[in-house]
Amino acid sequence: MAGRLRLLRSRWGRSGHLGTEADRATFRTLHTASLAAPALRSGLTEQSAEKSVRHLRTLLGTPSVALTDVQEVLAWDGDYEHHRDHASGFARATPEVTMIHDRHHFPCSEPGCPVDSAVVCPLAVDGTLVGTLQVFAPRVSAGLVRAAEEVAAWVTSQLELAELDASRTLLMEAEVRALRAQISPHFIYNSLNAIASFVRTDPEHARELLLEFADFTRYSFRRHGEFTTLAEELRSIERYLVLEKARFGERLNVTLRVAPEVLPVTVPFLCLQPLVENAVRHGLEAKAGPGSVEIVAEDHDREAVIWVEDDGVGEDPDKVRRVLAGELHSDSVGLANVDARLRTTYGDEYGLVVETAAGAGTRVTLRVPKFAAGVHL
Repeated sequence: MAGRLRLLRSRWGRSGHLGTEADRATFRTLHTASLAAPALRSGLTEQSAEKSVRHLRTLLGTPSVALTDVQEVLAWDGDYEHHRDHASGFARATPEVTMIHDRHHFPCSEPGCPVDSAVVCPLAVDGTLVGTLQVFAPRVSAGLVRAAEEVAAWVTSQLELAELDASRTLLMEAEVRALRAQISPHFIYNSLNAIASFVRTDPEHARELLLEFADFTRYSFRRHGEFTTLAEELRSIERYLVLEKARFGERLNVTLRVAPEVLPVTVPFLCLQPLVENAVRHGLEAKAGPGSVEIVAEDHDREAVIWVEDDGVGEDPDKVRRVLAGELHSDSVGLANVDARLRTTYGDEYGLVVETAAGAGTRVTLRVPKFAAGVHL
């Protein structure tokens, strides 16, 4: 370790500073930008502007900076705030390119005010003006204009990412709604029939099944959050299987093997239940005699590996490939939906892996990172 420390000192110089002045300036710039980014990633609002504007002024090194929407100032940092009304006026002028204004455009009655110029840079997301970044200073140089445009371009990129995040969230919500619509009619019909069959012969069992049904539907149709824990997803699956056992009786055998370490892992909402329903509905319903479903969740270092396997009738592998690729419509419950959501959330390398053949059963495997950016409850 001492040798390693000596090597670092030799690399960075004997003064103990980390690199050259240019290195330190780059670090300070990146650090300041990183402080402004989280707020801007939530979109351009009064709250995000208030949290980010002071960091933007630090980046520019100017006396005053304003962030506006297309109507008014959202946040101001620095001196000369008596020009706030002028900034709102510049924003309402809907600039398409950077505009430089001098005192002729904003006369000032404040004695001794040194501000002589304003640089107004548009902030446009997908071609639509959403606001402006404005700099008020005693004088404007070509360097200041360029710096303001660079910072405005960076702010725009953060706002575009915010828009992308919002679109992604809406898409995920739409996919979950579609999945609910796909699951519910078949399952609700069968569950209520199974419960009804016990009402006269075993009322207590019917009551227990009705409670399981209520808990399952409450979870499946909840209105908040695109993520849940693996523990919650498995708990809902257990309720589902209790109801299916009531329908299949001794024909359905279920095995669960779950490593306790992966129970707290965050996973996309309803990412496992459709796989289990497919195993029962398509794997075992058409099979003569009893069938088995095995659900396994293992701890693999930085990932949780989960699979659902049945010994049912199986499927043509090419058909499954075409379903996952969106080339073929199938009545399989949400297979393509789950695959798409996993890829959207974690990347293409985290799609479903389906192993099947006619008469050979089916095994569907998914991997999820234990920690991933943007994945949280």
